[in-house]
Amino acid sequence: MSPPSLSLCVSLAALLLVATASRGGPGPAPASRNSTRHQRQRQLSVNYYAKTCPDLNRLVSSITSQQFRVSPVTGPGTIRLFFHDCFVDGCDGSVLVSSKPGGAAAERDAEENKFLAEEAFESVNKAKALVESKCPGVVSCADILAISARDYVHLAGGPYYDVKVGRWDGKLSMASRIKSNLPRANSTMAELISLFSSKGLTLEDLVILSGAHTIGFAHCEHFLTRLYNYKGTQRSDPSVDPRLLKALKMSCPSFGGNEDVVAPFDVTTPFVFDHAYYGNLESNLGVLATDQALYSDPRSMPLVKNLAKDKQKFFQEFALAMEKMGSIGVKRGRRHGEKRKDCSLHG
Repeated sequence: MSPPSLSLCVSLAALLLVATASRGGPGPAPASRNSTRHQRQRQLSVNYYAKTCPDLNRLVSSITSQQFRVSPVTGPGTIRLFFHDCFVDGCDGSVLVSSKPGGAAAERDAEENKFLAEEAFESVNKAKALVESKCPGVVSCADILAISARDYVHLAGGPYYDVKVGRWDGKLSMASRIKSNLPRANSTMAELISLFSSKGLTLEDLVILSGAHTIGFAHCEHFLTRLYNYKGTQRSDPSVDPRLLKALKMSCPSFGGNEDVVAPFDVTTPFVFDHAYYGNLESNLGVLATDQALYSDPRSMPLVKNLAKDKQKFFQEFALAMEKMGSIGVKRGRRHGEKRKDCSLHG
């Protein structure tokens, strides 16, 4: 595979780093892929709402397609929202819940979630309101989030895949559960592999789900140490391509910068869901340390190389990985879950 055009990379990076409206950030956002499945995954079904809400996918897509036209950042924002939901106590819509005045902070208000896109919450809420008007009290917020994430993958140019549904919404949402359950922008490969393993996900899942960074943006604070103080050396990360490093430094000063400034994860095709993300890693154009680590680590490098060569393979594997991640910690029944009418409020 030929390396990406560095002039294009740098010009795009310089252009997009000054954007302030986009909300991005590190997100992953993750049994054998083709054999043993997590037990809870078998409880989900593509036809779960076939009788109770047969037009569910069409209803949700009417909202997602409109939102994507009006505000494209809703796409990567919603995909990231789905990752953050699933990794913290399972795919149960708990990330959508708002904190109650005087009560403990909910997941969405945790420091680690401060850059979650408001547009993503709004999209899910609009879809939920429409679904409630047609199928009241039937469809969970967790399922609407999962379907919305799939829609945005497809709207951005990625694969369309069937979403298995049947999740109930979680009864708890606690900010205190966030830190130990989400990867950080400076997590080591060992830490990433361990975290994904704790969710029933493999090294292969880690590499494939990281491909969601083919769209979306990272805020300066998530890669600042790579620019100015890599591993406490007071120097830049030597693995960053020099021209990309210069472009990033132009908009991300070592201190006192605008916290709303962002850079695209994929500096070659930042608005298209494709496999260019992996080719960028081969050319040392990964913005986050956790992204570039996928290529520098010998355990994951072969996977990166294979996906960089074959877009269709990436699409097929990404769909499988999203289904697998979407089965983490699924709640079923009133004993363990609820069906919220308003995704921001417990029932």
